[in-house]
Amino acid sequence: MPWEIPDTPEELLRQGRRQVQALNLQKWLPTFVVFIVILGIAISSFYTVGPDELGVIRRFGKYVRTEQPGLHWKLPFNMERLDLVKVTRIFKEEFGFRTNQSGVKTEYSQKNFLDESLMLTGDLNVIEVTWIIQFRIKEPEKVLFKIADIQETLRDLSEAVMREVIGDSFVGEVLTTRRINVNQEAKDRLQKILDSYDSGVYIEDVKLQDVNPPDEVKSSFNEVNAAKQEKERVINEAWEAYNKAIPKAKGEALKTLSEAEGYALQRVNEAKGNANKFLATWEAYKESKDVTRRRLYLETLDAVLPQAGKVYVTGSQSPGIVPLLNLQERVK
Repeated sequence: MPWEIPDTPEELLRQGRRQVQALNLQKWLPTFVVFIVILGIAISSFYTVGPDELGVIRRFGKYVRTEQPGLHWKLPFNMERLDLVKVTRIFKEEFGFRTNQSGVKTEYSQKNFLDESLMLTGDLNVIEVTWIIQFRIKEPEKVLFKIADIQETLRDLSEAVMREVIGDSFVGEVLTTRRINVNQEAKDRLQKILDSYDSGVYIEDVKLQDVNPPDEVKSSFNEVNAAKQEKERVINEAWEAYNKAIPKAKGEALKTLSEAEGYALQRVNEAKGNANKFLATWEAYKESKDVTRRRLYLETLDAVLPQAGKVYVTGSQSPGIVPLLNLQERVK
């Protein structure tokens, strides 16, 4: 700008001030530029990884390292890029239904998801299956670089695995006895496929939420289930009566057998005892016949007389029957 002679002193003063400001700006401009550069380096270099995260660092698009929670430094100006991945959070995917709002009163979407939930069982029945999967990211660098879209991949794999497991089961099993087995089988198969992809994802759980027949046949299906439950009830009652009667009969039979065996053993022992007693008496009789005969006579009287009501003694010289003693009273 050419120098012009001012018309007034005030104009001259203002022109001087502008010249001073221009000189000051030229003086501080390098310092300001250096400050901006340092500030840019600091902002683009230092970063913090949260306690529930891992930081994945890429240098010119190539993975170089994974940082733990805390304050870290990287090359500035996007020479190294940071991706923060939640590794402790449990993520959830829903199939056959959608949750609009969770809380005390959960709200679900009214949209129809039959393309996900309708499945064919092993006995050629059609049922509606709703389920969820829960997963977490175990190795974030694999999730970022091995799988293009982890959410879409998980949904496709989970649906394929669930259809395979349901197709290997009967409809009655899926509705009643095999629900837990279906959950475990689906989890194991899904984890095996993800590991083969080297995905870095761990499946925490697979849970069936609801299993129902289609609305068109639900009433007939419920009637069939009611009949099956009635059949099971009658069978259970029959087994209950059986379990009450048969053990009791077996117990009585064992009791009778035990009593018979005990009686047989008692009779045998008594017979042996009597035989031994007879042999002992015979030996004594051979040694002393008169004494043994008298002893046997007295022992017999001692056993018989207490059982008699009245005792009478007769003799050749007695004119009649004479009562001897009231032995019955004496025994009492």
